[in-house]
Amino acid sequence: MKFLQKEASWDVIQPWCTLCLLVIGITTIYSAQLSFLGDQWKVQLVWAGIGLGIYLVASRVDYEFYLRHAHWIYMISVGLLLSLWTPLGVRRFGAVRWLHIGGFRIQPSELAKVAILFMTASILARSEVGEVKRSWQVLLKIGAVLLLPASLIFFQPDLGSMLALPPVVFALLLISPLSGKFFLSVLGAVLVMISIVTCDIYAYRLYLDKHQLNPLKDVGQYESHSWLPLKDYQRNRVLAFVLPQVVDPQGTGISWNLRQSLIAIGSGGIRGRGFCRGNQSKLGYLPQSVAANDFIFSVMAEEHGFMGGVIVLLLYALMIANSFRIAWMARDSFGCFIATGAGVLWMVHIGINIGMTLGLMPITGIPLPFLSYGGSFLILCCFLQGMLQSVYHYRYHYA
Repeated sequence: MKFLQKEASWDVIQPWCTLCLLVIGITTIYSAQLSFLGDQWKVQLVWAGIGLGIYLVASRVDYEFYLRHAHWIYMISVGLLLSLWTPLGVRRFGAVRWLHIGGFRIQPSELAKVAILFMTASILARSEVGEVKRSWQVLLKIGAVLLLPASLIFFQPDLGSMLALPPVVFALLLISPLSGKFFLSVLGAVLVMISIVTCDIYAYRLYLDKHQLNPLKDVGQYESHSWLPLKDYQRNRVLAFVLPQVVDPQGTGISWNLRQSLIAIGSGGIRGRGFCRGNQSKLGYLPQSVAANDFIFSVMAEEHGFMGGVIVLLLYALMIANSFRIAWMARDSFGCFIATGAGVLWMVHIGINIGMTLGLMPITGIPLPFLSYGGSFLILCCFLQGMLQSVYHYRYHYA
């Protein structure tokens, strides 16, 4: 039995999926930047090396460490988010999402995702939940844990990262022994929120028509007339998704990236144009600023076609399914919670990112795991993989 346990102490699915996706990501970034002589692929290669080192370290740390220190990790993440409104904060593209520390730019919202996952999992693992009346104190704690960093991320503004947080918390509550009445209440609250946002978007459109404003040129005119803390450019993204003929009838403004993404994916066909032979990124139709990150899937699909897209999706499906498998095999509830949360976090990122490249979701700045250019998110993904390896490795070690 000891021999079998030793042989089964290392999960091979997670590292192989990680390595395959990293290779696909770095080569696609290289191709996307080739015509502009960019060196982002080299930077991504360095980040990948750092990330793999973090993966190895995290895989050998008993995940109980995160249970004991979840509150410290959470407080550090909140402190980094607050630091964005200091001279350390870097403003890019109208948002303050990065900290400039020691020559590096880091994105605190990525650490916040891990912190919220650990803190929520630790609260649920240490508490007894059941009927809503008996669990309201636990729910208030979890609500406070989510609300503070989510608000700070929203006001950066970074709507994409903020939207990735509630599904993770909801998934952890879903696998806890909480009463089903709670989830019906949450569903009702979500429907009310969707209705409020829909009414606000409709009122925004009426305001544009009444004052004969151009939504792309007169950005910011409506913000003072709405009590919702949304920016007009965020409203434009939703309108461009549901009514593109209103916001961008010519397809040369806010809808440009989506149209070029659909052209890239469609022109790839079954087998693709070939490595480094995609036209949309090479000729600049898919802008350099998004080709290597938010729309990296479009570049990959144009060059490797439908078959390449299917391979990437299968790798993601295997990675997510294995996360849930590790959650099921975990030695305790905390391990189950954090493994489930990691899988759900990837599902949200993959679903929103690929959905927006296909026109199935509004465009938001949310990266694709292991493929999109960016050090902070890549480090997060590698750490989560290492954490999953820890849950798997220490499943036979009882406290």
